[in-house]
Amino acid sequence: MTLSVNLNADMGEGFGAYDIGNDDGILKIIKSANIACGFHAGDPLVMRRVVERAKAEGVSIGAHPGFNDLWGFGRRRIDMKPYDLECMIAYQIGAMQAMAAFAGEKVTHVKPHGALNNMAAENEEYAMAIGRAIKAVDRDLIYVALSGSEMEKAAVKLDLPLAREGFCDRQYEDDGNLTSRKVPGSVIKDPEVATRQVVEMVVEGVIVSRNGKRIKRRVDSLCVHGDEPTALALSASVRAGLEAAGVKIVPLTEMKLN
Repeated sequence: MTLSVNLNADMGEGFGAYDIGNDDGILKIIKSANIACGFHAGDPLVMRRVVERAKAEGVSIGAHPGFNDLWGFGRRRIDMKPYDLECMIAYQIGAMQAMAAFAGEKVTHVKPHGALNNMAAENEEYAMAIGRAIKAVDRDLIYVALSGSEMEKAAVKLDLPLAREGFCDRQYEDDGNLTSRKVPGSVIKDPEVATRQVVEMVVEGVIVSRNGKRIKRRVDSLCVHGDEPTALALSASVRAGLEAAGVKIVPLTEMKLN
């Protein structure tokens, strides 16, 4: 049986006159785009432009909601009431749906950004708040969740479509969570290192922590951070390495999930 995996990227993270990342280049490599919804990055013009480019490349469109933190690019932890978080996520999904409508497209998935993603991976209340927001807006949206996390458990509990996510360009801790960006080397910039990591994830079903612990995990989708200067070369290397290993790269909508 041919193995399949989705390759996604966080993008649309410019704002106003400022561009971040090579969205056009990366869209030619990946199969699903997580587009910032205006809170941690992005704005209506950026969102619409990336949606239209994603459609042209046959890339599925996802909402990439984050904390209301433009100054910190959504990478600062914020304590919120679960109800407030639920409303904030629903608001951002709705904004992404509106921009997708301009291109005659639909949002297919939701993948939390940055500190929100990291907190929801460990915090059941955050994970459930995100899931409830997804379910309220459109219960057919795919919840993209760090494999083995509280978000995965929330998606199962709420009976939402689930894509278990691994990261091409991040190191892992022994508990399966991502290593903090404060730790030197936590962001993988070498395409060869990233490629070896993801091939092992997909082919062997194993994530190797930075301490060498081998963690069994299912991975349906692999993420590249589009804001990194190395993202284009790294995503191209990852895709080539996976295909050389006999893995088919497909949109999230073509993955057999749950």
